[in-house]
Amino acid sequence: MNISFVFIYVEKFPSIHLRNKIEGQSMQMIEKMIKCYIETFGRKEEPTMAFDGLFTVAMTNELKSLETGRITRVHQPNALEVVLQIRARGKNEKLLFSIHPSYARVHITKESIENPPEPPMFCMLLRKHIEGGVINEIQSDGFERMISFNIESRNEIGDKINRKLIIEIMGRHSNLILIDPETNKIIDGLKHLSPSMNSYRTILPGQDYIAPPAQHKVNPEQVSDEEIMEFFSTDRTPKDIVIHFAGFSPFHAAELLHRMMSADAVEAFRSFLKEIVTSTSPTYVEADGKLYFSPTAITHIKGRQTNFENISTLLDRVFYARAERERVRQQAGDLERFLQNEVSKLKLKLKKLEKDLQRASKLHQYQLYGELLMANLYQFEKGMKEVTVTNYYSEEGDQVTIPLDERKTPVENAQQYYTKYNKAKNALVMVKEQMEKTNEEIEYFEMLISQIEQASPSDIEEIREELAEEGYLRKRNRHKNQKKKQAKPAPEQFVSSTGIPISVGKNNKQNDYLTFKLARKSHIWLHTKDIPGSHVVIHDEEPDETTLQEAAVLSAYFSKARESSSVPVDYTQIRHVKKPNGAKPGFVIYFEQKTLYVTPDEELVLKLKK
Repeated sequence: MNISFVFIYVEKFPSIHLRNKIEGQSMQMIEKMIKCYIETFGRKEEPTMAFDGLFTVAMTNELKSLETGRITRVHQPNALEVVLQIRARGKNEKLLFSIHPSYARVHITKESIENPPEPPMFCMLLRKHIEGGVINEIQSDGFERMISFNIESRNEIGDKINRKLIIEIMGRHSNLILIDPETNKIIDGLKHLSPSMNSYRTILPGQDYIAPPAQHKVNPEQVSDEEIMEFFSTDRTPKDIVIHFAGFSPFHAAELLHRMMSADAVEAFRSFLKEIVTSTSPTYVEADGKLYFSPTAITHIKGRQTNFENISTLLDRVFYARAERERVRQQAGDLERFLQNEVSKLKLKLKKLEKDLQRASKLHQYQLYGELLMANLYQFEKGMKEVTVTNYYSEEGDQVTIPLDERKTPVENAQQYYTKYNKAKNALVMVKEQMEKTNEEIEYFEMLISQIEQASPSDIEEIREELAEEGYLRKRNRHKNQKKKQAKPAPEQFVSSTGIPISVGKNNKQNDYLTFKLARKSHIWLHTKDIPGSHVVIHDEEPDETTLQEAAVLSAYFSKARESSSVPVDYTQIRHVKKPNGAKPGFVIYFEQKTLYVTPDEELVLKLKK
């Protein structure tokens, strides 16, 4: 990394804090700081359509169903998410707020999210101010990416208080802020913003709440037909629409232009806007490895299209895997880095062992030199640097030049080569053993990395425990009053289309428990062929073809080959699966297997999930 690149890169970040820290640091330290900053704030995600102003209005209209609902519980699963449990219109709903830099959003979720054992400070503050409160009104600020929740609650002495919870959806500047509407003072925010980081406004407790700067664009609902016709009287690009009208992202602007090609401009504009704000047909499209979504039908992109009953269900589906992955990343970032470092160290060790192996492979040469010197002691004397003798082992009678130590006698030179031969012979055995062990450890750690990539937050602790038991990590100290319950591993449960239960181990503890304790010997066991992955068990002796195919898809999906097609999956009865003595957790051998070829399908996985 050169110095010019560093400062060009740093200029991309709005944080003065980072730039101030960099000044006067060594290049090595700067590289570490930049790397840490990128890992924390600059991760690139798979591109999708932005949660723009139009989407915000559509979501606000959908969330209106929560008005008059009571907030029964507040949870904060991690630093970027807050979940409100709301009792509204005879149903219990979970409202998710996320300020993730790549996919900030707010919507009703059906997903179960694991919470930490102790609630963070912001969570406790929200419980104090809004838990038990009633949501009086949910509104958006025009077509700005902001939704506010007006909540009537009670304080510690039972007096009525009003609070406003505002979600600002602005990429990496997203935030969730609780304010007192009577004084317009900030009570607290999920993300703090000091004056040194932003000169326009400060997000700190006790400060006046200042909304993000207005963009002063034209409100698409208030524009007249004449203004629409005038604006679209010339050729327009998506960028022109984004600059002129409030709420439009480049994606929705491109969709509008596409519709205008086959319809009147005013009619297309009005109908498109109505479809969006009422979310008539929430859709996502997979095309060219990217995912696009909208509250309405997508016509300008051709690809695999899926429709949903509402936009909350759409967002649950779109962000299911990525949101789960992000929670795991936050929880297991240190663990993943540890495993990556261990793999790097082991690969470096393997290279050194390969060099040692090359040197040790010369043992036959040392033996030959020793024997030839002993057979030709009469041909040389002490002080010679080399001697050329006939190789009597060769049919052609080749001449061999043997280097000598001029300080040693002929016998001592021969003995020296015999000593080198014996050392090399012993070293060869040891190096081969070390290489085998190193390769096994690399395979083991890579398997764990693969498991972390596909694990749920609840699986991470079991992986930590496994590494501690294997001696790779220190066991975590626990408070005396916090005795950990030795809970049994809980493999993930699925049900096939024909009603047969299927279990999937998400880590090695679950794999071993599932295969050797939970399942019967006659049940069907599946695993990707020569690819790290989960143990999958069909709890049936003779499953139908549909169940077998679906279980194979699960096996391929929960493996390193998740993004591949035509993945080979072996299956056999559990009685043919054995664990070798001294093998690491999760490692097995199996016999009498048959092979299926399947393609992982996330939709099918979600459908089969119990």
